[in-house]
Amino acid sequence: MERYDCVVIGGGMVGAASALSLAQLGLKVAVVEKVAPKYFSVEQAFDLRVSALSLSTEHLLRQLNAWQQIQQWRSCCYRRLGVWEQEIAYTEFNAKDINQDHLGHIVENRLIQLSLWQQINEHPKVTLYCSNVLASFEQFPEAVELNLTSVETDENVSQIKIKTKLLIAADGANSQVRQLAGIGVTGWDYKQAAMLINVETQLPQQDITWQQFYETGPVAMLPLSGSSESANGYASLVWYHKKDEIKRLSALSNSALTEAVHKSFPKRLGEIKVIDKGAFVLTRRHANQYQQQRILLLGDAAHTINPMAGQGVNLGFKDVKALQTVIATAIGNGESWHAPEVLGQYENIRRKDNLLMMSTMDALYCTFSHPSSLVRSIRNAGLFVANKVPFVKNKALAYACGVSI
Repeated sequence: MERYDCVVIGGGMVGAASALSLAQLGLKVAVVEKVAPKYFSVEQAFDLRVSALSLSTEHLLRQLNAWQQIQQWRSCCYRRLGVWEQEIAYTEFNAKDINQDHLGHIVENRLIQLSLWQQINEHPKVTLYCSNVLASFEQFPEAVELNLTSVETDENVSQIKIKTKLLIAADGANSQVRQLAGIGVTGWDYKQAAMLINVETQLPQQDITWQQFYETGPVAMLPLSGSSESANGYASLVWYHKKDEIKRLSALSNSALTEAVHKSFPKRLGEIKVIDKGAFVLTRRHANQYQQQRILLLGDAAHTINPMAGQGVNLGFKDVKALQTVIATAIGNGESWHAPEVLGQYENIRRKDNLLMMSTMDALYCTFSHPSSLVRSIRNAGLFVANKVPFVKNKALAYACGVSI
């Protein structure tokens, strides 16, 4: 039976980052993932799933030697963030106001994962169990024993047994590890759904991402990296609306959806052409605990958040950094880094911060979806005042970016 210091279930962005961050501490790590990310070539169309990576996330990816490759592939830097409901209350956040060159980058999720996997494949301390799934596990006082199912073909199924001091669940919102461990969740489904729309824009690549609020939900624009061969640009649009309306919009042809976007999005978007589209439901889930002895939940396995401000994946990467810090500190102090009481420090650090961000996003969601004219006046007045009080605005921006001012 192969033994590891840590086994990570889930090789997505957060799982791959956690594996690398612990391997950098000298730990022997295994990653279990059913499907490897698809290779990248510049001719490929943009993926629908993109993330607005904060400055703190970029710093982590740079530490893991993954950021350099991402930049060589494609990413889009943004320096400004615009938010408004009525034009008179337009509020803009700018990187220079917090003494930064930029606020973040928009990057396709697959490229983040793929770059991390390149580093994993080159790291001597990390073993990939690809085309594998978790079948079961049993937790003992000193270790966790796992049974993996390796599915190479429909006719060839084998069993693999491994043992680890720490089991990390980074297997998404429907975490199998969390369910097998009997860890419950609290949460709900939002009344809205969201549509992702990749478009070609008449405007060149922009350095701003913006969001306008409506009673039916916000619409947002995230710039994507442009092409040196075209004067046009590209963008990822996010359209929040009632579930039935998103279902109707999803059934439209690209040309019909283009017309619908022109009618419903602000004029500053300019002329666009729809390239690709997809939709997903909005949910909030928060695990009742992040730790069960030698099992830890990270990323979406621990928390899913309203994507209104694009903080979901950044919270997951903050989980990774917090765990790395806890274990590094224990190793430096000569402590047993995998002792449950040491691992418990990770939840102490992350739970409060995650809950604060989740509650803030829910408050914004409820505030901006309230139909009352009085509430509308109050929220626009709030944006207007925020724009006139730089200290408060810049403090909020720095917190979201994960930097200090």
